[in-house]
Amino acid sequence: MSDYSTYELGDFTLQHGATLRGAHLAYQTYGTINGDASNAIVYPTWYSGRHWDNEWLIGEGMALDPAKYFIVVPNMVGNGLSSSPSNTPPPYDRARFPAVTMYDNVRAQHQLMTERFGVTRLALVTGWSMGAGQTYQWAVSYPEMVARIAPFCGSSVTSEHNKVFLEGVKAALTADEAFRGGWYERPPTTGLRAAARVYAGWGFSQAFYWNRVYRQMGYSSLEDFLVGFWEGFFLDDRDANNLLTMLWTWQNADVGNTPGFDGDTVKALRSITAKAVVMPAEKDLYFPPEDEAWACEHIPDAELRVIPGIWGHFAGGGSNPDDTRFVDQALKELLAS
Repeated sequence: MSDYSTYELGDFTLQHGATLRGAHLAYQTYGTINGDASNAIVYPTWYSGRHWDNEWLIGEGMALDPAKYFIVVPNMVGNGLSSSPSNTPPPYDRARFPAVTMYDNVRAQHQLMTERFGVTRLALVTGWSMGAGQTYQWAVSYPEMVARIAPFCGSSVTSEHNKVFLEGVKAALTADEAFRGGWYERPPTTGLRAAARVYAGWGFSQAFYWNRVYRQMGYSSLEDFLVGFWEGFFLDDRDANNLLTMLWTWQNADVGNTPGFDGDTVKALRSITAKAVVMPAEKDLYFPPEDEAWACEHIPDAELRVIPGIWGHFAGGGSNPDDTRFVDQALKELLAS
């Protein structure tokens, strides 16, 4: 997990005006870049995810096969490996870490791909959840560079319903007395555990819980799942300020805020030239299929493929083999097109 590389961004000025001095982007690569740098794929991380959390979709015989493609997984700003509240020195440390947009993340990744690897054309950009948001952003920010996109279980603009859900996560994290406005000396574990339980009602569908599918995952009861999976997830080296930084990025995600589009999301979607396969999950409570059907209506060359089943948002998390096969097959067909 500690085996990754770091790209120095230098003094990196963010979309909202702050400059992160000595900013850096952590990343991992899989496979080898070919002679004309035409086999590159960017596969960004998701909310609180790190590069190793993406590896379930990379492997021999899969669409993202390192024997064929050069796959770069950049860690999102704020995830604890790239520049984050937890690793940035004063004055932009901890609670003073500035607002970071999807546009900022993708601009940093573009700098990595062009300056570090000399890539001018990407075979594919793909990602789950916030990784899907970055996928859409790549296609809007750098249309001349992106040949194909496959966002799954994510969106081009955060809906108001999604923002309300995230307000619950934010409230849980910040209500802990130990949080101290972000200047905590010890992890606010009460807030982290509370946030985990807020998340638990959204990550999987109602049908997932009705059928007690968590038992197939090795959890003996609902409470065991809430503690063992969800609280364990949030307590696994996840910093509260980091979570809040990425939460702000998520709440404020909108490709319409890309410079030149003046907040017009539809205009931004219509500018996408990449061939797109968009994969929402059938029972995703964050990003329902009808939201992504709306996005596909405005992307010139887009196909909607709904991931069937009851795993909800986590259809894109690599936990269910059927969902993994669905996503992988769609990526194979897209890359062959």
